[in-house]
Amino acid sequence: YRDDDDINDVASMAGVNLNEESARIMATNSDLVGTQIQSCKDEPFLAAIPLHKRILETAKKLGITDVPAEVVTFISHATQSRLRTVIEKVTVITQHRMESYKDDEWYEQATDVRSQLKFFEQLERLEKQRKDEQEREILLKAAKSRSRQEDPEQARLKQKAKEMQQQELAQMRQRDANLTALAAIGPRKKRKLDSPGLLAVGGEGLGVCGGSQAGAGTPPSRQYARQKITRVNLRDFIFYMEQERETSRSLLLYRALLK
Repeated sequence: YRDDDDINDVASMAGVNLNEESARIMATNSDLVGTQIQSCKDEPFLAAIPLHKRILETAKKLGITDVPAEVVTFISHATQSRLRTVIEKVTVITQHRMESYKDDEWYEQATDVRSQLKFFEQLERLEKQRKDEQEREILLKAAKSRSRQEDPEQARLKQKAKEMQQQELAQMRQRDANLTALAAIGPRKKRKLDSPGLLAVGGEGLGVCGGSQAGAGTPPSRQYARQKITRVNLRDFIFYMEQERETSRSLLLYRALLK
């Protein structure tokens, strides 16, 4: 009879002795044991010589005359890590800003500022149109008046009415000329990509038609997806600095707010 540990031990059931295998592995790779293998060269993120000079200038003010190269490398790596952290956080802020909740069933739109602004713009446009119509009527009445004794104001209104009529006539002629040119050109025809090797530009990316396999009117065989670009603006960076304890009261934040 065997114990439960013996039954659950798959290696012993298969006849494999782990101690012998470990000893064989150690004997085979004995020259590699205790050695450090590095896949790539440790290169600093910043230029070592200018950074060393800058550190020495700061250290001399504090009474330090010698700064080893390890300190320069450590500061360079620390700068790289800090910059990576800042970029990652600002990228997350930008992605949150670009998220849209219109199609989410758990969110309901409370206010629509864009529609309100469009409504106010339409009101301003109608008010401006009404004022233009009133001014046009006044000018037309002044142009039709046949009084013998005209004051300078009446003459100015007549001259302005004449200029307005000439401007309207020029706009009508320009509109008629544009319509005539469009009618002469005819409807626009889409260009057919029937020659092999042409680039087919689509909404998602670029496709290349091979010369031997693609024929006339053949769709592109491969689609290269367009790389999504996250654009960070100054507002995202200001929001990041306001949330961080190190930069929430810094001079850099105040300068950014003044821009």
